[in-house]
Amino acid sequence: MRAHRPRPVRVRDEKVTMREQLPVVSLFSGAGGLDLAVERADAQALVSNDPGEGLLRVAVATDYNAPALATLKTNFSNTATLTGDIREVPTEQILASAGLRSTEPVLVVGGPPCTPFSKSGFWLEQKRESRDPNASLLDEYVRVVRDSRPEAFVLENVQGLTYKTHRAQFDRLLRALGELGYNPQWKVLLAADYGVPQLRRRVFVVGRRDGEKFEFPEPTHSGWSERDRKIDVTKVPHVTASQAFADLPKLVPLSDDEIVDGVYGELASEVPPGQNYLWHTDRYAGRDHFEWRSRYWTFLLRLDPNRPSTTLQAQPGPWVGPFHWENVRTASGDERARRLRVKEMLRLMSFPDDFKIDGTRVEVQRQLGNAVPLELGKAVVKALMTQLGYLHSHRATSELIFA
Repeated sequence: MRAHRPRPVRVRDEKVTMREQLPVVSLFSGAGGLDLAVERADAQALVSNDPGEGLLRVAVATDYNAPALATLKTNFSNTATLTGDIREVPTEQILASAGLRSTEPVLVVGGPPCTPFSKSGFWLEQKRESRDPNASLLDEYVRVVRDSRPEAFVLENVQGLTYKTHRAQFDRLLRALGELGYNPQWKVLLAADYGVPQLRRRVFVVGRRDGEKFEFPEPTHSGWSERDRKIDVTKVPHVTASQAFADLPKLVPLSDDEIVDGVYGELASEVPPGQNYLWHTDRYAGRDHFEWRSRYWTFLLRLDPNRPSTTLQAQPGPWVGPFHWENVRTASGDERARRLRVKEMLRLMSFPDDFKIDGTRVEVQRQLGNAVPLELGKAVVKALMTQLGYLHSHRATSELIFA
């Protein structure tokens, strides 16, 4: 990643300029997806390798997961990091790590761990009843906003946070932020509608200290998803998986952990692009092996090259996709489906190709699957900074470029 460099910044009254970047406090930072969006908020729209001019800088990032923060530190060399349970880290310590005082951060951003509100785990009684202890991390986010008094905040989470099961917690979050004067606005956004080649839905909650209402950015892309078959022909079509992978090298060594083998290896290889285990039920043309709707949708799921990917899973089981639409041959000559490679996962998250994550392919997928897609986060942060008066309003480019 490039080093930060100071630049003049237009502030809201357009009369004062300063020679330093605007500081941002990042909570629950993970591998840094939302942080990347912050630092590239003034970059050219929908160009994944444009680092921007440095309007914002992540001054401090916090997380309990040391490997994720190591990834963030690798890609954000000038960001101070704090590893630890945020329930035990005072706001003063977070601010002091960045050399900041209350009211000095322009933004607080972050996504409290989504496990309590995700569909993955609804079979656990405490999660069905919204009693997961990690849910209290929402209150910690409110605490840091209350103590640091940023000009605005951006909170991101899984769509499940808005479901009836968790509605009491969500309402408490909104009420607490509203009592601080931030007038929080929320909306569920589909990543594919903002140029990300992935059908990933996330809820964003945004508020301004001055109480002005935040307006969410209009989608730039359109296409049919699992819920919406209406297409807005005035917008750019969704970016497909094949478009995202188009210029990636295909002749790369095949690693053992890429091959989908074992009990369901042969069945997985026979599933056509865009289909899943349902192909092997009595209603489709595959083998009559599974009962109808007896598994999760992602079981044996293959990518459709002509559509965006489904959500990249953070902790998939051995038979959970999406897998690539092309088969590979094993050393014994058998055809097998293959898992996604690191470069392909980066593309599906609209991350730059030079983003570095150490560890195995599984560890990389865990970090990326928990991250905010760059272009989705960038659209929200750019809209916020424009409405705050730090950026000029302009039309986004209508072409997604991976380079």
